[in-house]
Amino acid sequence: MARAFGCARVVFNDGLRARQQAREAGLAYVTDAELSRRVTAAKLTPERAWLGEVSSVVLQQALADLNTAYRNFFASVSGKRKGRRVAAPRFRSRKDNRQAIRFTTNARFKVLDNGRLRLPKIGDVQVRWSRTLPAMPTSVTVIRDAAGRYFASFVVQTTDEALPSAASEVGIDLGLTHFAVMSDGTKVTAPKFLRRAARKLKRLQQNLSRKQRGSRNRKKAVVKLARAHARVTDTRRDWQHKLSTAIIRDNQGRCTSRTCA
Repeated sequence: MARAFGCARVVFNDGLRARQQAREAGLAYVTDAELSRRVTAAKLTPERAWLGEVSSVVLQQALADLNTAYRNFFASVSGKRKGRRVAAPRFRSRKDNRQAIRFTTNARFKVLDNGRLRLPKIGDVQVRWSRTLPAMPTSVTVIRDAAGRYFASFVVQTTDEALPSAASEVGIDLGLTHFAVMSDGTKVTAPKFLRRAARKLKRLQQNLSRKQRGSRNRKKAVVKLARAHARVTDTRRDWQHKLSTAIIRDNQGRCTSRTCA
């Protein structure tokens, strides 16, 4: 898995460097097809022969990510993309907190009957499923976060199922004293997830500050602190999803201080 992350990162950086050098030299924009040809040629060189050790789809998807980053940047500069301005693509680092690779159907990944996920040139990976896939996936993205956890995100085609009709409607006011106040008088107090974990986070932060920069022990301390923060984030997100789902199922219409549905 680490080799696949590294190869995807190198291909992305090589493509970005090629386009930057062409721009600085006043040459034409390096096309997607040209970048793909360069990746194929690089596999035949001693310096980049190890690119052949991973699935070629992973490398092509890294170039696709680069193209998406450029399209978003150009659309933002021209004003076609609304919202916050998107920065130009930057080089990826092995020290980045988040690493990701993607497999499409061309890679022939497979969800096995025993619940494992078979990834090309990686092998069978044990998965703890959060839900059953409603259809055959068209792609899977494997993500490693700052806490060292791995996630598999699938793209599937499915249809939305309408929820049962409800006669009641509710207005919601998001505030500071309470997380939410309903029009029927219900008050929702936000749990203090961060406050409960503050003592442990403080201890881990102090432990990290004592470690020498660049040392292995510091890297271990960084992961421990990231896992503690991830636990707080996941707990908060789980609570918010459960609350919003309960409100949606019990009411036909929802109206907050900002939006109505």
